[in-house]
Amino acid sequence: MKSVVILSAGLDSAVAMGIARRDGEVCLAITFDYGQKAAKKEIEYARKLCEYFGVEHRVIELPWMKQFESGLTKGEVPEVSVEILEKHAEETAKAVWVPNRNMVFIAIAAAFAENYGCDTVVVGFNKEEAETFPDNTKEFVERINKALELSTMSKISVYAPLIDKTKKEIVEIGASMQFPFYLTWSCYYSYDKPCMKCESCVRRSEAFKAAGVTDPWTQK
Repeated sequence: MKSVVILSAGLDSAVAMGIARRDGEVCLAITFDYGQKAAKKEIEYARKLCEYFGVEHRVIELPWMKQFESGLTKGEVPEVSVEILEKHAEETAKAVWVPNRNMVFIAIAAAFAENYGCDTVVVGFNKEEAETFPDNTKEFVERINKALELSTMSKISVYAPLIDKTKKEIVEIGASMQFPFYLTWSCYYSYDKPCMKCESCVRRSEAFKAAGVTDPWTQK
């Protein structure tokens, strides 16, 4: 497998890149700057990960996406707890939804993959987020792969190695690979330290606790 990885530097995309390197060759990692509040930190940590693994890194700017109404760009990011996520996951997901984001990202990454002579685009979709984000589901991957059969001459396909995994299981996989978790950034903000209140921070914290693994990220 020769791949291009969509890398936000979050837990899921980072471990997915680790798996792609283990099982094949990663030719390029792409981080998208679409005006998200976490862009500065995502780019910083994605670059660190790529330097660590010796992977070429490219930042693609999509400034026009910043105009979309989303908590990740210009709206409010909900502060959550485990209880809120259990009861109101769909509401918190809507607050940080960015219209058609993954379709746009994959289309761009697939173009780079074909140009680089790769056969795969690797994404960090997982079981938990698929419950509330339709563009993280198996069905989405299956359908976009059908489209890519026609939109790319070399029939690029999307590979989501963690699509059946919970966050806890992703931490366990990363730990078994001795993955450098300290080189990841999961927060929805670009603060000096993780906020520990947004959905991404809370899900990550709970995953490490459930897996019985110390998260070096909490020491930032």
